[in-house]
Amino acid sequence: MFYNKNGDFMERLILHIDVNNAFLSWTAVDRLKRGESIDIRTIPAVIGGEENERKGIVLAKSQLAKQFGIKTGEPLYFARKKCPQIQVFPSNFSVYQEYSRAMIEIFKQYTDKIQQFSIDECFLDLTQFMLEGETIENKAMQISKNIKETLGFTVNIGIAHNKVLAKMASDFEKPDKIHTLYENEISTKMWPLPVSELFMVGKRSIPKLEKMGIKTIGDLARTDEKVLIRKFGKFGKMIWEYANGIDTETVEVERGKPKGIGNSVTLPHDEANIEKLEEVLLALVEQVSYRLRRQQVLANVVNVQIKTSEFKVFSHQRKLSEPTDSTKYIYKEAKKLFAELYNLSSNKQIRLLGVRVDNLVETEEMQLSIFKLQQTNSETDKQEKIDDVIDTLKNKYGYNTITRAGKMNVEKFIRIKE
Repeated sequence: MFYNKNGDFMERLILHIDVNNAFLSWTAVDRLKRGESIDIRTIPAVIGGEENERKGIVLAKSQLAKQFGIKTGEPLYFARKKCPQIQVFPSNFSVYQEYSRAMIEIFKQYTDKIQQFSIDECFLDLTQFMLEGETIENKAMQISKNIKETLGFTVNIGIAHNKVLAKMASDFEKPDKIHTLYENEISTKMWPLPVSELFMVGKRSIPKLEKMGIKTIGDLARTDEKVLIRKFGKFGKMIWEYANGIDTETVEVERGKPKGIGNSVTLPHDEANIEKLEEVLLALVEQVSYRLRRQQVLANVVNVQIKTSEFKVFSHQRKLSEPTDSTKYIYKEAKKLFAELYNLSSNKQIRLLGVRVDNLVETEEMQLSIFKLQQTNSETDKQEKIDDVIDTLKNKYGYNTITRAGKMNVEKFIRIKE
């Protein structure tokens, strides 16, 4: 159970996010990024091993390949018989890991309660990260749009008050869909489904359940729990609870200091005005440096990324002279990097802007350097005091209470994680 700061009970708000056709989507995005003209998601294509000696199998397939009757797991030899023009692309797990990590970095813009369930799916707990007036459905739409526009692939999102219902919801109609499965929707949305579609019900259990007259998830939910426990033991209790929407497991967060902190924003329209873009940059830096101070870490490297209206991506990074969590000094270096990127790109219409800091060290482990000792009662001290005052106000009254980005109301479209 979760209680807010007033002591009121709050239902948990859990998302399960699953990449649509991950291996094929990530291969497609990577090829396009490298200059290939054909999106393999739009042609009969599969991801698979070697076709030689008939040993390779289909790991993933496009929608057009599916229309030819090609199935995941079948030999490539059979797939080619069904569709002679099928195009086969090798798997690349280093690329998949890269996109998986990039997706998780986007999730960190919304919550720090993230559990990676597999390379292409995660649970997110947003219970404590909703702003006043926001709905979880709108938040899910923001996350889905962010992934699509930033990384180029789509996801399904399931929304529920616990993990098992969120996972079930994400498996409803695909692709690029958002579904809810609240307790009052279980009987209409989940119970009519075949029992084989219930999470954790495997192939070996299905014949045994069907022999008991259990064909749907609803049949399972209405079966006496004691009967299932006698037949299946602890497994019987678990699937009965899942069928009834009962799950008390929390989103298990991997503890440990982050390797990097970042945020990016897709602008509401393409923007070429450098002053307005620098205001967005400042808002991003302010958010990133605020998170550095909250997590008591300092950054050694700052990275700035832009995406133009032609979807070309440019990024530069720079090692800082000293580890820092100062908004002013991170912004000073980020502004230089942004100017370099802006001048490098022939297209000045910017669609996306991002800031990331890396090579983090814990504040308490960082000894005062000669540089800092020389800065006593100097500009550094003043900036630390300014940061402390602003952080105090944000922590007490909410993140958007005060901002250094004064000319544009950029917080309207930059998602701030408090």
